[in-house]
Amino acid sequence: MAIIVQKFGGTSVADSDKIRRASRRAIRALEKGYQVVVVASARGKQTDQLIADALDLNPNPPKREMDQLLSTGEQQTVSLFAMALHAAGQDAISFTGGQIRMLTNSDYTKARIKSVDAERIHRELNKGRVVIVAGFQGIDENDNITTLGRGGSDTTAVALAAALKADECEIYTDVDGIYTADPRIYTNAGKMDKISYDEILELASLGAGVIYTRAVECGKNYDVRIHLRSSFEETEGTIITHEVPQMEGVVVSGATVQRDMAKIALVGVDNKPGNAAKVFAGLAKAKVVVNDIVQTEVSSEKANLSFTVHASDLTAAKNAVEQIRDEVHCENIFVRDDIAEISVVGVGMRTHYGVADKMFGALAKAEVNIDSITTSEIRISCIVDEKQAEKALVSVCEAFELDKPAEQRTKAS
Repeated sequence: MAIIVQKFGGTSVADSDKIRRASRRAIRALEKGYQVVVVASARGKQTDQLIADALDLNPNPPKREMDQLLSTGEQQTVSLFAMALHAAGQDAISFTGGQIRMLTNSDYTKARIKSVDAERIHRELNKGRVVIVAGFQGIDENDNITTLGRGGSDTTAVALAAALKADECEIYTDVDGIYTADPRIYTNAGKMDKISYDEILELASLGAGVIYTRAVECGKNYDVRIHLRSSFEETEGTIITHEVPQMEGVVVSGATVQRDMAKIALVGVDNKPGNAAKVFAGLAKAKVVVNDIVQTEVSSEKANLSFTVHASDLTAAKNAVEQIRDEVHCENIFVRDDIAEISVVGVGMRTHYGVADKMFGALAKAEVNIDSITTSEIRISCIVDEKQAEKALVSVCEAFELDKPAEQRTKAS
């Protein structure tokens, strides 16, 4: 029989009524002929409360013990979910990550999945049961409980769908799909029916927080069809899948704004091999995550090197470049902490010209100055003044008609 995996986030199982509603989703999938596996997160803000309790007792708690603690939130949810299904007359069984041998490495609080033993799940499914699995957790080779970090339940669900060769992995959340832009800023943003793995990975890395990148990467690697949809409405959501030829007709699929960023520019660095490596080795040692990098040659002797980081990493990044400054003979260091990044993303950029022209023209018309520009094969990003971020995003969305359905934008491009 075909298998479907359904993942329910914390807001979707926050109380008894919501757990009952989610359980009815599972029963409807059974009635359609699927075998059903449910992955559930901790209820509501329970994980946040557990973290607060831990920090109240110990400001620097051992990571192993944090994983022992945090895994209990999901364990409660799956047991309650199974009880709700039994009350509705449907046989069900709940499992922790350890009970289904979700094997991970030993990197506590941010473990990576190594393998999944699907046999136990298949046995229970073949008995007619709904199988409910605790998201966000696994065990290492020594049977220590581990957790997967941010987005861990999404990753659990997609990994299980891959291991079970499921037809689809449904991610139920408090939004009804993926939009062309943040509807809180661009109120006319339209919901997308489909988006490619590469596009959503770009959008997620640029601040679109609808689904976590690790789950999408797993889906792409193992060809899992992901359906992001609302827990509270019966409407179809957005399908995340492999790129298909029709997608290339849509030049820009979505636009994002990323705030809380900072830029560091090293001016007048010696233009010789190895200096960039020295700078970024220092940043890596300081555990600074670097986003966009731009290097320009000023002369045969000197170059300018700039990069962006999250605002929370700015102090560590400044300290790291100050330590390497004399070694690379940097003349000046400039820092901006008042920036935002506006980006457009679309696989259609590979086969269409004029995207940069349209984007820069829209920003010019809105009188938004561009600090710097970076690109990838399917993305163009501009650093702008943070005070102009919302105006910039709206102007770009209007230029690429992101309020219209994809097929209409295809004709307009």
